[in-house]
Amino acid sequence: MQIFFSLQPVIALIAGILILVMPRLLNFIVAIYLIIIGILGLTHGRF
Repeated sequence: MQIFFSLQPVIALIAGILILVMPRLLNFIVAIYLIIIGILGLTHGRF
């Protein structure tokens, strides 16, 4: 679970840069982020 929290700022930075470069990606980035958060929430971060 600690690895997930240390990756969040990096993922947010990359997503922000991609959104600035290609605004159409916003929908896909948000959808993927929500899916990942949902899966981690349901599995409590265990895979």
